[in-house]
Amino acid sequence: MFEALSDRLGAVFRSLRGRGRLTEDNVRDAMRQVRTALLEADVNVEIAREFCDHCVQKALGMEVIKTLQPEQVMVRAVYDELVALMGPIETRIPFVSQPPTVILMAGLQGSGKTTTCAKLARYCMLRGKKPLLVAADLKRPAAIDQLEVLGRQIDVPVYAERDHQQPVRVCRNAVRESRKLDRDVVILDSAGRLAIDEELMTEIAQVAEATQPHQIYLVLDAMTGQDAVNTARSFNERLELDGVILTKFDSDTRGGAALSVKKVSGKPIKFIGVGEKLDALEEFHPERVAQRILGMGDVLSLVEKAQQAFDAGEAAKANEKMAKGQLGLDDFLTQLEGFRKMGPIKQVLKLIPGLGSALGDLEMPEEELNRFKGIIHSMTPGERRNPDIIEASRRRRIARGAGVDPQDVSALVKQFLHMRPLMKQMAGMGMGQRLKMTQQLGQMGMLDGRIPKLKAATTRFDPRRRDRKRKRRR
Repeated sequence: MFEALSDRLGAVFRSLRGRGRLTEDNVRDAMRQVRTALLEADVNVEIAREFCDHCVQKALGMEVIKTLQPEQVMVRAVYDELVALMGPIETRIPFVSQPPTVILMAGLQGSGKTTTCAKLARYCMLRGKKPLLVAADLKRPAAIDQLEVLGRQIDVPVYAERDHQQPVRVCRNAVRESRKLDRDVVILDSAGRLAIDEELMTEIAQVAEATQPHQIYLVLDAMTGQDAVNTARSFNERLELDGVILTKFDSDTRGGAALSVKKVSGKPIKFIGVGEKLDALEEFHPERVAQRILGMGDVLSLVEKAQQAFDAGEAAKANEKMAKGQLGLDDFLTQLEGFRKMGPIKQVLKLIPGLGSALGDLEMPEEELNRFKGIIHSMTPGERRNPDIIEASRRRRIARGAGVDPQDVSALVKQFLHMRPLMKQMAGMGMGQRLKMTQQLGQMGMLDGRIPKLKAATTRFDPRRRDRKRKRRR
């Protein structure tokens, strides 16, 4: 998300480098380019114009410290306005003291509403709640079946009445049933349509009137751009929305809907869907999103992801081994698996300040990590603990077991042995120092150096090719 906008804004700010001071002319010239970038990102025209006018006023009115460069002044002005445009937002769900808390989910068909219901249920479970999913989408074929499958995946019960076609009755009965089942959160999955129509609006309004939900969330597809913003405005005219959930946030590189929806509809974005898995729902923080847009990274989100992915006890043991220089390939594999749980590798690395721009268009192939895993699993326990003992004959045996070339085994071992002293050094550092070192490694191009080795491992081991090499040597 925002990749194209982030690149364009970065180019605008770089154009200000080398300027002796900030003048009204170069500020307005920079903001004309920013306005173009916002329009290309599918931001509402009026919002883009108003945003840039505010940035100009703020930049010209700022008390410029001598140590600040023009580029830094503009970044600060744009950052403040981005935060103001998208916020302020209270991301937490206000659970009521007398349960159940009733949450009504509305939206058009194809926006990912049913899946988002399951994601939200999982989000509530992680906060100590006992949710109940309600299958009130009685229009779409197999909608009830889909919700029941998702409910089983996260171990959440689903209330459904297959014999009735009255969503108001189903929702009212579900709220009553939740008290019997001791469920303190009820999530109503209402029906959607391919477009806004009077039947849809009347039905959802009747459900809201019958159940008196404490929160009403509108689920929008981020990839529909300004259509999503217009949908939010239409729904808010019939329902008193409490917030918006943007799905497919990771699929659209423009991001105009995220920047426009609060200003146009008056309703904040509460959550964003960042993937297909049921754990891919995040709270929407304007400050963090603004930092990502401007290439500043997002350390808080990175720390939160790490806390969810890594077991605290295992992490402490690994850190102790790192400090002693005793980290083996088994430990390396455990850390690698934890890192993968945090999400796509390139997305995670972009959360590190300064590293996103260093990565550029670099691809981080996930399949190569699977190949690493195959190589390590083909080693004996002794070889994993002490990779120094892996000589030529062992490399050939490991390569046959993993289905790769011996050179690939050698590359992995050399890379690990090269990283081990660095990991020992990082073991005594705090989080800030570790991030700084990782950032410096990325900017020095060390990440670029690792990728060719990963890509080299795509070659499968072929005994016939080995025999041909031996004949040529003779």
